Amino acid sequence: QVQLVESGGGLVQDGGSLRLSCAASGRPRSTYVMGWFRQAPGNVREFVAAIGWSGSMTYYADSVKGRFTISRDNANNTVYLQMDGLKPEDTAVYYCAAAPGAWPPPGGPVGYKYWGQGTQVTVSS
Repeated sequence: QVQLVESGGGLVQDGGSLRLSCAASGRPRSTYVMGWFRQAPGNVREFVAAIGWSGSMTYYADSVKGRFTISRDNANNTVYLQMDGLKPEDTAVYYCAAAPGAWPPPGGPVGYKYWGQGTQVTVSS
C-alpha cells in the first residue's frame, strides 16, 4: 500500500506561482509513474502532468505546457509540480497519483492505482 499526501496549495493572484509537493509513504516504488491531475467543481478529473521513474521522461497537458514543470526526488519519495504563470482557469483541487508500471503513463485516471487527498489551488483574477 502506498500513501500520497499533497501540500503547497493556496490562493494566488493571476500570473503568480505555486509549488505543489506530493510525499509518498508506505511501500513506494521509485519505478512508479507519477502524475498530477486536477478537478474543478462540476468538471471531470483531468490530467495535468506525468513523470517517469528516472525523471527524464515527462508529459504535459497542452493547457499547462510551458507553464508547469513536474519533477521527482526518488531519494525522498517526493514529486513536485512547479506552477508558474497561473491563470484563473487553473483553479481546482490538485491530486497526486501513482501508477505501477513503466513509461508511458496511463491514458487516464483509471490507470493510476494510488491517489492523494488533494490540495486546493485558487487563482484570483
